[in-house]
Amino acid sequence: MLDDLLGRTALREHIEELEDENHHLERRLDAEQGRAADAKRARQNAEERVNRLEDRIADLEGRLEQASSDEAGAGGRPTYRRTERLRGARCEAVLDRLKSVETGPEGALTAMVGGEHGASEESASGQRRRANSGSREGGSGRSDGDGGAGAGERTDGHASGLPEAVRETLGDRATLVSRAAPCIVCADDAGLVAAALNPPLPPEEFTTWTDGFRLDREWFLPTGEFTLALVRSDLFALGEFEGRERRSFAGFRSDVMNRHSKGGFSQGRFERRRESQIDEHLDRCREALDERDADRLYVVGERTVLGEFRERAAATAAVDATGDPEDALEDAFREFWTTRLYGL
Repeated sequence: MLDDLLGRTALREHIEELEDENHHLERRLDAEQGRAADAKRARQNAEERVNRLEDRIADLEGRLEQASSDEAGAGGRPTYRRTERLRGARCEAVLDRLKSVETGPEGALTAMVGGEHGASEESASGQRRRANSGSREGGSGRSDGDGGAGAGERTDGHASGLPEAVRETLGDRATLVSRAAPCIVCADDAGLVAAALNPPLPPEEFTTWTDGFRLDREWFLPTGEFTLALVRSDLFALGEFEGRERRSFAGFRSDVMNRHSKGGFSQGRFERRRESQIDEHLDRCREALDERDADRLYVVGERTVLGEFRERAAATAAVDATGDPEDALEDAFREFWTTRLYGL
């Protein structure tokens, strides 16, 4: 009776109702967390399958090239011993293995060979174009200069425009470097190691002989704070990262006309309207980029619009990522941070 007079009974009943509701919400939260964990595992499994398939494709490409060379006879051009796409833990493992090589004081050659020395073989994501900011000093030890040649001095399939140290060390297999360029060449004076790597962030050209291979992780792996933006003519996605961890995301689609119907206005008017819509979309992209926190910016996406962002980006690359903005950004991240390995 006293509880009723003081209102305690109603309070207890209300507390019980709240506890029941809280318990129900906890069950819902557990279920949602379970579904999120399942989705994350499924995504990871899918990425692993993609990695295996890409490695298989690279292996088949190497076999196809070897078969083509065999058909050409003994006089056919040299072929890569193997090719592989590296990312994440696999890329770290390969870098660690190369960096573990120790030689005499000047027994390991590392050379960054620029794109003017050759035409890099295109991957499934398309040929990359880089616009790097800043420069890096050449390594210590014996230096052979940059070995550079003007773009007009190079002919496809020949090694005449390569650094002298690369030509002398690799001999007739130096032509493989021309085909892989831009790339970083690692070779030792005993002929035990010979490889080329096409990193996401190639440094300025250099050629150096030291007691080990000069390979900076920042050329190959996501490090520190940076922004990765995916730009297409009708899609934008932006992620701010700390290493491999994404800290924020923003993205949107724009309504851009994709095809001209037979009726209605003329083809010329359609193209003008489409160009106007793309310009408006790119203005929205620039505004979104201006609001980012991280100074370091990499822009990837559709080749036809990348030129609009090269001045503000530390690097750009053409990628094929499409679909939902957030999913497309994840695909673009994987594609951008991929290194092509060539066995010379």
